[in-house]
Amino acid sequence: MEYERALSVDDAIERLTRLGPEARLVAGGHSLLPMMKLRLARPECLIDINGLADLSFIRRDGNVLRIGAMTRHSELLASQVISEVAKIIPDAEAVIADPIVRNRGTVGGSMCQADPAEDLSAVFAALDAMVEIRGPRGTRVVSVNGFHTGPYSTVVEPDEILTEVSFVTQKNLGSAYEKVERRVGDWAIAAAGAVIALQDGKIQRAGIGLAAVGAPDFRASRAEAYLLGKDATPDLFDEAARMASAECNPNSDQRGPSAYKRHLVEVLTRRALDGALSNSKGKAN
Repeated sequence: MEYERALSVDDAIERLTRLGPEARLVAGGHSLLPMMKLRLARPECLIDINGLADLSFIRRDGNVLRIGAMTRHSELLASQVISEVAKIIPDAEAVIADPIVRNRGTVGGSMCQADPAEDLSAVFAALDAMVEIRGPRGTRVVSVNGFHTGPYSTVVEPDEILTEVSFVTQKNLGSAYEKVERRVGDWAIAAAGAVIALQDGKIQRAGIGLAAVGAPDFRASRAEAYLLGKDATPDLFDEAARMASAECNPNSDQRGPSAYKRHLVEVLTRRALDGALSNSKGKAN
């Protein structure tokens, strides 16, 4: 296996283009290296992008929060800006793996790994995020809806690099994340995140992200639509949680039968909606 170190984003793209589809980017390595160990990935060349400091940032741009692809999980967890605008992110980061992984793992690596149980994919689905991708043909921005084309597969081409994830913020936005795992640091048995914003007492914005349960695009879109324009009542949240459970398609495996996972989705979605509403009411409109 060959090893190269990229000096800039353009340099990384040039190397990907020159070396072809058997070259892979490596940052934290916590997604790629386990797959290599299991022989699920056999790259001919690793391109180290740890030197791309310009892709490590958390910044506000008007009402948009932008997160660079090289931002580490630990930076998201520690960021006061993130905690103020989207509590769902630190909620999720606190239960992602362990401090060793969070210190090295990156936002871009997590998104591009496209693991069906990836927490950040559910978080950014609930936030209705946008993803910026750069390659030899220029820069494109795609919705998180449709970013994942299947397990361990995304719309990012072999000669492209994910550079940024962004989402719209607002003062009255509340959010929360709930997860059940077999042990601390494990992949989720099921996880749910919720985003709520109220206007004149009605739900103006709603997002529900689901991880590890086979939800299309990591979200419960019908449940989200059901919430919009209505009063945030316990009965409404109960029905939305039931709808979210019906939208997912979990597999029975060593973490539990599908019926158990569906039940978890309903319970966790309800809890996440309650948490998001509580945060939303505590913020000025």
